[in-house]
Amino acid sequence: MKKTTRITLSLIALAAIAIGGYFYWQQRAASQDQTYLTANVTRGDVELTVLASGTLKPVKLVAVGAQVSGRITSVDVELGQTVKAGDRIAEIDSVTQENALRTAQAALANTKAQKQEKEATLALKEQTLERQKQMLAKSAVSRADYDSALAEVSATKAQIAALDALIVQGEVAIETAEANLGYTRITAPIDGTVLAIVSQEGQTVNASQSAPTIVVLGQLDTMTVRTEISEADIIKVKAGQSLWFTILGEPGKRYEATLDSIEPAPESITSDRSIVSSSSSSYSSSSSSDEAIYYNGIFNVPNPDGHLRTYMTAEVHIVLGEARNVLTIPASALGGQDSEGRYSVRVLDRDGTVSSRQVEIGLNDRITAEIRSGLEEGDRVITSQSSQQTNSGSSQRMGPPPMGL
Repeated sequence: MKKTTRITLSLIALAAIAIGGYFYWQQRAASQDQTYLTANVTRGDVELTVLASGTLKPVKLVAVGAQVSGRITSVDVELGQTVKAGDRIAEIDSVTQENALRTAQAALANTKAQKQEKEATLALKEQTLERQKQMLAKSAVSRADYDSALAEVSATKAQIAALDALIVQGEVAIETAEANLGYTRITAPIDGTVLAIVSQEGQTVNASQSAPTIVVLGQLDTMTVRTEISEADIIKVKAGQSLWFTILGEPGKRYEATLDSIEPAPESITSDRSIVSSSSSSYSSSSSSDEAIYYNGIFNVPNPDGHLRTYMTAEVHIVLGEARNVLTIPASALGGQDSEGRYSVRVLDRDGTVSSRQVEIGLNDRITAEIRSGLEEGDRVITSQSSQQTNSGSSQRMGPPPMGL
């Protein structure tokens, strides 16, 4: 009986040792299976920006058109050519305008000749009136003859005054004809580069309804960027803020600038039906409610070498805040936030243990966060963790083989 009891106790002891060893082994294996992804607390820069898309245009962009109708007899510029203000760009057949000028000049000459005739007639009638006056004093003529001579003088003076008005009208007609003749010679209104030639030599243009465009000129030494800022971000942005942008062909090169102005209304206001067709009550609404609203922010950037091209797309970053040479960690390392606004961060100590710390952050661009207190340079923060898997692919480790009795 004693021997049986001893065997039973031994079995119980072995079982207890086996169970304890099993749980110890499981706990040790579980701790070894944890893999931490960490990042060092380092010094760096954090920049908080608003992202927008913009289009580059010349600071001055002019569509040079024709003010008179006719056939284009010559186009005197080429694409990419630099022109000065006053240089001839194109010329329109001027026969019609020359004939109009000659007609106006002839009409003016005719009016002036009529005036000379009336002035001679007036001189004769004034002499007749003077004789009638002298003879009336001697009672040699009747009062009626004197009054008739006086009326003729007055009528001739009125006719001369009317001719004077016609002369002025004729001079205006000549000036208009000369201007129209000058419009057949199309010149550059500004210094610039020829960006497009819209009308070709031999083409007939009709300026009776709208001014047809001959060429497009632009000043490329300074480019204007019109950037679309969403309504969600516009309240954060104001004129005077610094910004930088990149172009698609050079994503690694930053162009620095300052936001000059923000237009007070989006471009969609021009299509507001309550403005365009206010007479109809059915058009009282503007754009549909699901249409995105963007406000144009405008700024200029120097372009002395012409590297930036017209209508390039710019990825614009408007700087809301920046911190230089500060302690930083990946934003993914931030945990929950407490009532005082501090964040929880897990730190992997040198002995392999994990501790939690409360940190105060500054700028956070969702990628990098500025650390103001709670960590020191060189600390290792945990950004994520995962469990190592066995060769079979299972995330759970199998227990030890059963112990034999």
